[in-house]
Amino acid sequence: MRPTIGPTEWLETEDNPMPPGGLVRPVRTRDGVELRTAFWPATASRARGTVLLLQGRAEFIEKYFEVVRELRARGFAVATFDWRGQGLSGRALADGRKGHVRRFDDFRIDVEGVAASLLADAPAPRVVLAHSMGGCIALGAAADGWLPGERLVASTPMIGLSLVKRPRLAKALARILGALGLSEAFVPGSEARSISTLPFEGNRLSGDPVRYARTARIAEALGAGAIGSPTVGWVRAAYEAMDRLARPGLGAAIRVPTLLVGAGDDPVCSTPDIERFARTLGPHCLYVPIAGSRHEVMMETDAIRDRFWEAFDRFVAAPDGASAVQDVEDLGVEQAVAAGHDAAAGGG
Repeated sequence: MRPTIGPTEWLETEDNPMPPGGLVRPVRTRDGVELRTAFWPATASRARGTVLLLQGRAEFIEKYFEVVRELRARGFAVATFDWRGQGLSGRALADGRKGHVRRFDDFRIDVEGVAASLLADAPAPRVVLAHSMGGCIALGAAADGWLPGERLVASTPMIGLSLVKRPRLAKALARILGALGLSEAFVPGSEARSISTLPFEGNRLSGDPVRYARTARIAEALGAGAIGSPTVGWVRAAYEAMDRLARPGLGAAIRVPTLLVGAGDDPVCSTPDIERFARTLGPHCLYVPIAGSRHEVMMETDAIRDRFWEAFDRFVAAPDGASAVQDVEDLGVEQAVAAGHDAAAGGG
């Protein structure tokens, strides 16, 4: 089953209209995959720059319409796209509900194709805003020197998985099943249903029932565009990418000023792993935890999202990496003091 609408189309709901002025069009990668992309010019007469938004696994452009509006209100142009194998982009498998990729290096081909098509004439500077799987890809890109941006904000990046209790066993099983020719099969015990359509009660993604229901309605309407569980091959490739981020010296190789955002109640990606990775980064990088947030910080309650946007705003507004880090550190102290934690300000 493949998506029922094409790469030049989008879906709107009454509570989730497409931001005006956007252009949705296909971009063909150098290996022949057709990606659905979208670009919105800045609403300000003089743009502050361009944000390249990198989704997480199983997401789609429509899910970020609210975020796009907020970025444009801040003066940015916005570019985004559906990764290969999800949303309304091309599939490698006949069953379009399977979340599959052969290797994460294929996602680099997606980023390079989109950057060449959408960012060539886009306003500078460029900020990469990446979530979850997108954060994993972006951090690897920053370490290798091919990130198409001058700053990186990574929300709950996929550095480790907290939902997998025995990662060594999961990795070994994925390798064994792949060797048996089952790379394109769903992970054992999983399903074709999109995680976004599961009941709100007990969900891993957001504590905001309104935003959660909005995403569920879009996912239902997208059909196969809102993919289900990952394949064995995707899991194997994901662990290879995460293992690479854990290599000694990789964090220190990142020279792009980077803001890592962790979620205090994230049951999907491992917040302790994000914290440990942050400690390997240089002085131009910073880690900010947001207490009470589940995995999708940008889809959370207003109070949680306000804390995210305040950190984002300070980070991108500062003239250089060092001052960006200082500004966000100052914000963390201000928030702690406001909450009554005097020790954060050097007292007690």
